[in-house]
Amino acid sequence: MNREEILEMARESEALRAAEFMQAQELLNGMIGHRIVAARLEETRIAIETDDGAIFYFYGFMGEEGPEDEGAAG
Repeated sequence: MNREEILEMARESEALRAAEFMQAQELLNGMIGHRIVAARLEETRIAIETDDGAIFYFYGFMGEEGPEDEGAAG
């Protein structure tokens, strides 16, 4: 694999991450005003069910930041 192929793969990966983030943000916006009644970790996704019966699916790794991570993030 040459340098150009590696760079192209990196650009495609970044574009996919950005698209996944935007999709997750839209799903989260759709959950505003609803209570989460169930959450399931499935093999390839996370399923979140709200009080109106809607189920939101999240794919990929979104990450997590806890209190011990705050110093490293900023």
